[in-house]
Formats: sequence, C-alpha cells, structure tokens
Amino acid sequence: MFKKILVANRGEIACRVFRTARKMGIATVAVYSDADARSPHVLMADEAVRLGPAPAVDSYLKAELILLAAKETGADCIHPGYGFLSERESFARACAEAGIAFVGPPPNAIAAMGDKIESKKLAKAAGVNVVPGYLGEIADTDEAVRIAAEIGFPVMMKASAGGGGKGMRLAWSEQDVRDGFEATKREGLASFGDDRVFIEKFIESPRHIEIQLLGDQHGNIVYLNERECSIQRRHQKVVEEAPSPFITPAMRKAMGEQAVALARAVGYYSAGTVELIVSGADTTGESFYFLEMNTRLQVEHPVTEEITGLDLVEQMIRVAAGEKLSFGQDDVRLYGWSIENRVYAEDPYRGFLPSIGRLVRYAPPATTSVIASEATQSSDGPGRPGLLRSARNDEVRVRVDDGVAEGGEVSMFYDPMIAKLVTWAPTREAAIDAQVAALDAFTIEGPGTNLHFLSALMQHPRFRSGNITTGFIAEEYPDGFHGAPASPALKTTLAAVGAVAAHAQVTRARQVDGQLGHVLSAPGEWVARVDGHDHDVTIRDGRITVDGSPLDATIAYTPGARTVQVDGDDPLTVAISKQRDGFTLTTRGARHKVRVLPAHVAPYAAHLIEKVPPDLSKFLIAPMPGLLVRLDVAAGDRVEAGQALAVVEAMKMENILRAEKSGTVATVQAQAGDSLAVDQVILELE
Repeated sequence: MFKKILVANRGEIACRVFRTARKMGIATVAVYSDADARSPHVLMADEAVRLGPAPAVDSYLKAELILLAAKETGADCIHPGYGFLSERESFARACAEAGIAFVGPPPNAIAAMGDKIESKKLAKAAGVNVVPGYLGEIADTDEAVRIAAEIGFPVMMKASAGGGGKGMRLAWSEQDVRDGFEATKREGLASFGDDRVFIEKFIESPRHIEIQLLGDQHGNIVYLNERECSIQRRHQKVVEEAPSPFITPAMRKAMGEQAVALARAVGYYSAGTVELIVSGADTTGESFYFLEMNTRLQVEHPVTEEITGLDLVEQMIRVAAGEKLSFGQDDVRLYGWSIENRVYAEDPYRGFLPSIGRLVRYAPPATTSVIASEATQSSDGPGRPGLLRSARNDEVRVRVDDGVAEGGEVSMFYDPMIAKLVTWAPTREAAIDAQVAALDAFTIEGPGTNLHFLSALMQHPRFRSGNITTGFIAEEYPDGFHGAPASPALKTTLAAVGAVAAHAQVTRARQVDGQLGHVLSAPGEWVARVDGHDHDVTIRDGRITVDGSPLDATIAYTPGARTVQVDGDDPLTVAISKQRDGFTLTTRGARHKVRVLPAHVAPYAAHLIEKVPPDLSKFLIAPMPGLLVRLDVAAGDRVEAGQALAVVEAMKMENILRAEKSGTVATVQAQAGDSLAVDQVILELE
C-alpha cells in the first residue's frame, strides 16, 4: 500500500480524500494557491506545498508544479479529485513517467473517453446507443447553423472536452446557434483548453441517469447501481439521488451491463461513470443513449457510497496500488435511498447569479453519517461492501462534505460550490424529509446561497412524485425563484413565532429596566402580520392561541438567539432576524416578514406604509463580480426588452445580460475587458 498521497485539488474533494487516506494510514500532502493558503484542506493535510497565484491556470492546472511537489514531499501517489487535471491524459502519463502512481484510470482510457467526439465514435462502434448528431469538428458559426438544421432542432452544442455543465448550449432555433456557438467555444477553451464543439440532437423530456463503475487492473469491472441526476440548471447538476425513482431492475441491469462492456472495450480500471440519457416519455425505459464517460470520481459519488456501504475513494486507492476488487457484481448491495443537494454560492432570487465573499457565519447541520471512517466498514473485511452496521429501519443519516470554514472566502476563481448535503433513509420520502430539516438547520451568512431554492425543490410535489426531467427547473420556475410557497398552517405558526419572540423581548426589557414589579408581564395579546396578512395571537400562562385556535406546538426562543425551535407534529427550525417593528423569519425555503405589534397599538399603525424599492429598470447593472467579455450596444442605440446587451464572465461561465425594457442607450459606463464589481452600472437608458 502507498505511504503518502498528494491530492492535486482543493476544497471539498481534497478533504474527502484526506479523510479516507487517514483511515487507511496513508500520510497526506495538500497543494494550494495563494487564495487557498489558509483553507481547510491545507490545514487538514500532514504537509502542504504552495503552487502559485489564485487563477487555476497559474496553480492547480500546472502539472509540472504538482509533480515537483510530489517529488519534494516523497508522495508515491497522486489523487486528482475531479475537475482541474483529473481527466488530462497528459497528466496521467506524466505521473507514470515520474514513477508516481495516478489514482485513476490508465491514460489511454482517459484519452478515449475524455474526448467527447471520439468517445461517441468508440461507443457507437462498440454497439452502444448514442444520441444522433454530428461528431466531426465544426469550423465556424455558419457551418454550425447548417449542421443544426440538418439534425433538426432542438440541438445541443457541447465542448468536446467539456464537463460539469460548462461549455454547453441548448439551441431551439438558428438564432440560438448564432448566439451561442462562439460562447460555447470560448467556455470550452477557458475551462478545458480545447475549443472544439460538436452538435447532437436534444432529447426532449430527458432524464439524466448515470452508472457508477469500478474496475481493477486485473480485468474485473462491476457497476454500482445508478444515480438520477435530472435536476439541473444550465446543465449543472443541482440534486442527485440513488437509486433512481424511474429505473426498474431490468433497466438497471441493461444499463449496467452496457456500461461495463464499454469500459472493458477501453481497458478501464478505477472509478468511472457512464452517463446516459433516457426519454422521460418512454415508459418502457428501453430507449437510453450514451452521453459520455467521466474518467474520474464524480461530485455526486456520496449517494452511491450511502446505498452500497462502499468507500469509493478507498477502492480507487486500492486499485491504484494493484489490488484486486474484493467483491463481484453479485455482492453489490442496494440499500435504502440517498439524496445529495449541492449548496452553491449563488443568489436564486437574482436569477441564480454567482455570489462571492467571506463566510461571515458557516454552521452546517449536525452529521450522523460516517461513510469515510472505519465505523462504516462491513465485517466482511477491508474493501468489501456491506450494509452499514448502524442501519435501522427508522434511521436517518445526514452527511456534509465540504472544504470551507467560517471566516473563509468564496472566491471568483473557482467553482461556487460550498458544500454537498447528503441524506440517507430507508425510503425516498424519508430521505427527502431529512433534506428539508437539514437545510433549515444549515446556516450560511455572507455570500448568497441556494439553500432556500434547494428546500423548495425538496418540498415540490412534482419532485416528491419522482416525475422529473432535466427541464424541471425551467418548467416549474419559468419566472425565476421567489421563495418556496408557505401553507396556511405554516403562516399560522410563523405568526405565533413572531409573537412569542416579541413577547420574550418585551419581558426581558422590563426585567432589565426593573419594571416587572409594576407590570407582571409583557402584553399577552399581539397582532402578527405575516406576508401582509394579520393574525391575532394571545400568549397566556405558556399557552398560545392564533386566531382563536390553540397552537398544538411548543416554541422555544431566547432573546438574541438566531434560531427558534418549534416542536410539534411537524418540528421546525426557524432562523430569526430582528427588524425595526418585527422580524424576518426564514424556514422551509423562504424568508417571511413578520410585523408584530401589541393588539392595542395595531389599529393606530395601519397607516404605516412599507418603503417601495426604487425602479432600476433603466440601468444595466452587473449582477455579480466578473469580466465584461462583450458589449453589444453603444450610446444612441435603440434596444428592445429582452435584447442581449452584454456578456459577463464569472466563475468560467458566461452570463448574457438583457434589457429589462425598451429604450435608447443614453450612456455607456463600461467597456469590454473591464473587471466589474457587483451592482456596477454598465449602461443607462434614456
């Protein structure tokens, strides 16, 4: 077995590998850029080596510096994580030439599957179903338009070396191709150093299914069930689960065997994933198509670990060390249900625009899953899959994979994912409910996050039914996200929470002022306005009534606390923030303004009017920090509502900014090539 492992990556995945390495008794080496000098993965490792400045091209993508770090520290193997150099054939070959084991597949397999154009040709030759399309190189936009028309709209434009949702554009028309082809090329070049693009037919109402593979260097390959990854935004996965609510045992077997055959054709070993697309309209489940093979560990690997009891990182290390798989296909288990939500630094209330900044407060929910520790190994021996020892029919497990800490910074230089929240339960419904509760308990202050949106997804009736496709978010939130809807029962509870908080604060104030000798308690009757609707709340002798009905729950709140606990049939964690005449209460995927007044004062406060925000529609404002890649208009130009005005690149993704209304450009206050701050004015309409 290896003595020392270097992880050529950062953040969450580096920490993940280090945990397993520590369990296996392997020493660890971190590498870091200047932006990550005090990051958790650096502090967690036994040794750490600086690579260079913050941009990945000057640090994490410098293969020669990583190999030098391995030699200097005596590391005898390198785990690439995902992204960065993980699917670079040249890096795997360089490791071999340096006499350092690469914890991943052989270079020839990376080359065969890493090129999306060549991999589809190989899959087709091997008898695997592939999506109809054009797999040659495309010279320019005009040729792309011609090819797309021949295939038939809608089509998908993809960077040949792409992955992780980058370098992809859906085109419904010729204009979409003209608008997106060059942007797809630029994203491919910026993220993967390759601007080749191919075009294929877009399967409507698709479900995104992937098969997890694991093989050793002795010819043994198994599939570890499937994952459903259909909940996506801009082709970036948001929610993953295992197993899929759509896949039958017969489909699982057919998909798994086909994936194994493809892997065997390229001599694959280590962990890898074959991604498939299935038409959601196909109730037979027979029409599935090969999309691509990811020759690395996937971001969403935890859900597979949770339902199989396997530590995939450990398996990768053992395979790289030359060990045989200690189990066969018949040994692979499928136990319970697991769901993963990706917590991103983005603002769902502003079109999911990237958000950066310091983590002023970071407090993930308490975890109960220990998949990456010795406690999860079955009694069958090292590396063998088995049910987790502590699993019970009523058990729910929570797992947080992250690589950040309070006081750290979400940087514009890297992927905006903060953490992965994973739950496991015996059933899908219980795993979803566990996600809702854990998301309520997840506290992040500083950059905007998608916590509310994730909670809304988990509560959505269509998601809970399992009737999902890759178009789910666009279909269910066509006008953007404005918070999860609240039931009348929840609003009643929030009215009570607001009144209890106000009551507790007044009581404490009178204690401090020494007034309780004159007035025994705070006023017991309140009016709580929740999202514009008034509720009468009475608090006496520890009992609470709302609109004349007793509240069947207990509310625990201490003045100054950040959260309120509601215990009842539906336990609730509510984040609370004091406002001038009430509170902002956050729970179940939405913020609620709760204005609280004593009942005898409320009638005289009806005339108070909330401040209306100013109209900013005549300005084009940078929604996030980034680079102004392109400006399409000049002063004096006439623009129409919805017209593309500029392109801003942030976190390697290009964002098209459009006019909110029609008008004439009065002034232009930025130029292509400028670095923009958030809320910076780019131009103003007359």
